[in-house]
Parts: sequence; C-alpha cells; structure tokens
Amino acid sequence: MSSHNPPVVRKLTMAEALREALREEMRRDERVILLGEDIGVEGGFGGAFTVTLGLEREFGHHRVIDTPISEAAIAGLAAGAAMGGLRPVADVQYGDFLFLAMDQLVNQAAKMRYMSGGKLTVPMVFRAPVGATTRGAQHAQSPEGFFLHVPGLKVACPATPYDAKGLLKTAIRDPNPVLFFEHKLLYGSKGSRKEAGGWELVADVPEEEYLIPFGEAKVVRPGSRLTVVATLLMVHKSMQAAAILSESGIDIEVIDLRTLVPLDEEAIFASVRKTGRLVIVEEDNLTGGWGAEVAARVADACIDYLDGPIRRVAAPDTPVPFAPVMENFYVPSVERIVGAVKALLGAGGSVG
Repeated sequence: MSSHNPPVVRKLTMAEALREALREEMRRDERVILLGEDIGVEGGFGGAFTVTLGLEREFGHHRVIDTPISEAAIAGLAAGAAMGGLRPVADVQYGDFLFLAMDQLVNQAAKMRYMSGGKLTVPMVFRAPVGATTRGAQHAQSPEGFFLHVPGLKVACPATPYDAKGLLKTAIRDPNPVLFFEHKLLYGSKGSRKEAGGWELVADVPEEEYLIPFGEAKVVRPGSRLTVVATLLMVHKSMQAAAILSESGIDIEVIDLRTLVPLDEEAIFASVRKTGRLVIVEEDNLTGGWGAEVAARVADACIDYLDGPIRRVAAPDTPVPFAPVMENFYVPSVERIVGAVKALLGAGGSVG
C-alpha cells in the first residue's frame, strides 16, 4: 500500500483557481510580477473580477503593481519588463481594451524573439476577460480570432477552473508572450464580486502542483455521431446541448480546445474521422473567427471523411447589442447548437 497521502482536492471557482495559480508562481519565482488597473487597491475587488484579491498583502506593491488607465502603457511595460528578465502577468479589465495596445502586442512583443534571432525572449502573459455580459458593444467582444492571426503569440482559452489554473501556470513559465482569455460569466461568485448572469461554476482543483501543456485539447464528452468543437463558455453550452440531444438518441462528441495557439489539430482530425461531421461553436461573430480557421484545416485534412458540410454556430456580423433581449439573441444559444446538430444529421446537412 502506498505511503503517499492522497492529493488534496478543493472545489474552486475560476477566479479562485486563477488566483491560486498566480500565488503559486509568485512564490516559486520572484521574477513573476503582476501589472494592471486596480489590481492591488486596499479594500478593492482585486482587479475587475477579483482574480488578484489579497495578493498585494502577501507580495507587496513592488510585485502587484497598479498602473495608470492606459492599456498601451501596460502592454509596453509588460513587454519591456519581460525582455529585461522579469515574468510579468498583465491584465486589462475588458478584452476589448486590447485594441488600445495592439502595437505593443502585435509589433513588439510578438516579433522580438524572431527579429533578434532568438537572443531576446518576451515571457509575458496578458490576461483578458471576454464575452457578452449586458455591457454593450465596447465591453463584450470575443477577440480571440484577432490574435490567432499574429505569429509569435500563443492563445489560451480555459473553460474550467482546473484548466484555468494549469494553463495559467504553463503560460507564466513559457518564454513567449501569451494572450490568456477568460470568459466573464465563468469566474464564479463564491466569496467574491458577483457577475450578473454568471454561471455558478466550480470544479475539483488539486492543491498539488500540476501543469497543463499548451496544444492539448480535451474530449469532454465522447460520442460517435458528430463532433462539436468549442472554447470558453461555449464548451458548457455545447455540453448542455449534448445532454438534450442524448435524450433523442443523438450521441455527439464535445471537444474543448483549451488553446487556440498552438492548436491541437490531431485531436480534432481524429474525432472528425470517427464521426464524419463537425459543428464549430464560438461566441465571436462569424466572419473571420477562429472557427473559420478550424473549418479550413479540417476541410484540408479530412475532406474524405466528412459526410456533410462543416457547420459553424457563431454570432451575427454586428457589434454586440446592449439590450439584454438582443444580446440573448446575438450570443449562440444551446437551442441553436441543438438545431445545427439536428440539421447536419438530417437530409443534406442544410440549416435554416
């Protein structure tokens, strides 16, 4: 019988799991610093969504650094600190604000390793909350697809507290810049600021050390009739759709990509070769999203295995509306996922 004690496992929210990852990495490596707006204010929330709550008390304001309200400055500071030997983890209060820092992220951080022939590295993480939460067009976008197009950046999209902790620890240790997207409705509200409409998501998270490698998707529900690929909140909606479909005898496979760069092509291809059908679900608007890239790669590698067209479930090509009833119409729903699956399994795979 083993003398080792069983691992300690707790139920944590996404925000708690992310905070634990930051705390562990800051204790492990004194080069890890945090940058952002209101992340260390005494008596504050700990950033917009409580992730850094209390960390300034343990590590001090020289490592949990409140910045001016300037995303360009935050990104420039993070890139410079990373090239100077630190490992900054910066955040913006809303992912939409990344567009204010595009030069620093796209022209500087992403390119420096290549331009220096590998002599410079930029080990920085940029955390960005995404997703529609009744805040209107400038605080609700899902801009992951923009950064999929930038060579030199890695892109992570955790859907669960377990994955959030493991992926963030991996991101902090990576020598390359990482865009780390977190859905605002998945943070959870246990002992923290409550997000209206948020999912009460908690999961088992071990206390012991673990990392999740980038580029390894996870089959969260095995199935044989059709493959659904999703990230972030859409993983959970796809799982709800799968439960509904199973009541009709339709057994679908759901894959959580976990990272978009690197992309686990082989996991997607293996599933599609098994099921013969693919539905891609993303919250971003349809045209030019990451789903289009996945569809193109599957068409290139698996065309002989497909028994119908590749179907994408995404938002319309409009800004995110503010009115709650319109936002509910805009964001892909469980019903739309169910409808897309049934249509694809029907005659000719057409979708009305």
